[in-house]
Amino acid sequence: MTVGLGLDALPGLDALRDALEGIIPSVIATLDADGMPNISYLSHVHYVDAGHVALSNQFFSKTAANVRRTGRATVMVVDARTGDQFLLDLVFVGARTTGEVFERIAVHLEVMSAAQGMGEVMRLRAVDLYRVEAVTRVVAAEPLETPPPRPQAPDHLAVAARLAALMAAEPDADRLLDLTLDRLVADLGMGNLVVAVPDETGGLLTTIASRGYPQFGVGSEVALGEGVIGVAALRRRVLRIADMRRGQRYVAAVRGAMDRPPVIGIPFPSLAQPQCQLAVPMIAQGRLVGVLFAESAESFAFGHAEEAVLSIVAATLALALDRAEAERGEAPAAEAPDPAPAGRRPIRLRYFPRDGSIFIDGDYLIRGVPGRLLHHFVTAYLATGRQDFTNREIRRDAALRLPDFKDNLETRLILLRRRLDEKPGPITLTRPARGAIRLDYAGQPEMEVVVM
Repeated sequence: MTVGLGLDALPGLDALRDALEGIIPSVIATLDADGMPNISYLSHVHYVDAGHVALSNQFFSKTAANVRRTGRATVMVVDARTGDQFLLDLVFVGARTTGEVFERIAVHLEVMSAAQGMGEVMRLRAVDLYRVEAVTRVVAAEPLETPPPRPQAPDHLAVAARLAALMAAEPDADRLLDLTLDRLVADLGMGNLVVAVPDETGGLLTTIASRGYPQFGVGSEVALGEGVIGVAALRRRVLRIADMRRGQRYVAAVRGAMDRPPVIGIPFPSLAQPQCQLAVPMIAQGRLVGVLFAESAESFAFGHAEEAVLSIVAATLALALDRAEAERGEAPAAEAPDPAPAGRRPIRLRYFPRDGSIFIDGDYLIRGVPGRLLHHFVTAYLATGRQDFTNREIRRDAALRLPDFKDNLETRLILLRRRLDEKPGPITLTRPARGAIRLDYAGQPEMEVVVM
């Protein structure tokens, strides 16, 4: 038994967004030219706007043929929170092989299929766009169990506006990262967060800040295209996985990509059993600045409202970090002090020029540009006792091999400072003024360069 509600009785498809998450597979029914029904399962019905949905055209040759012949289909979707079922009467609008809707669905399918080793088999061929002509609620034969009440949601728009204003008022990039993550934890209850930025090669993302993990994981890496974070960065698309219970192989694949220790041995911060993940690329002037990532051990932890807030925050953070790189005002260089006296405890450093990796007292610290920066600072200290430097002189030093355009020096210095703080000591990096850098040593450094 069904009761017709129609689109006039519901505020568009927005009222059914939870049923369009793909947690429970949907069913599509079509008729052939002789009136014979055909029924197939769908992995996902994708929301387009208040009057349209899109279906990925993957394997349903019979379904596709029927739709092309009649122009109509009926889809049943299920709200996994409540068990409510809805029938959507659809009218075929057309197929899409490019464009915003196609790209958004292709990225989502890419994550899911690659995790199951079916990347080529499940590559998106086309997206079928449908107009929703009517919505019908399926009345259950027996009353459904009432789900537990949801906690009162915050005013997401107010949270986003307040946080964006705070971020815009913070001039220091380092403090900006902490402010952003701390407010997301306090205002939205997002307990597990990561900010990762591209390294100088553009092929890896490096953790620069995190919240909610036993280890911050600063300096850990994930490759572009690996896991939710890597795919979001590679394709520059927001990725939200509402519930991972449908595919434990997918969970294992994400864990494998994010927990596999890199050569350098810093574990990527990750939950043992994530059930919901949201990755938002941080884009400024068409350039990937980083990825803002949230995850939770609870299914449905992040919905469309949380996705919208993180999209606003990620865009604001990207512009702020980009601005920090562009502002190259410099503090005057301090006078070089006298060389440090002998007799202090040694700080043993090993530096590998091949990849810029550097170790302190036998423990790996960092590699790439941050490693080359620390080698530069310590070498200058050993030669002259100098502890103070400026951004301008660093950017002019060809030996550091900074990129010619958008060198990301500020984020590299933030990464280096946070790695040094994690040790903690015996070397600390501070920023006494804009454009100024100071290194302090709780001992006498000794530098060994290892050429391999």
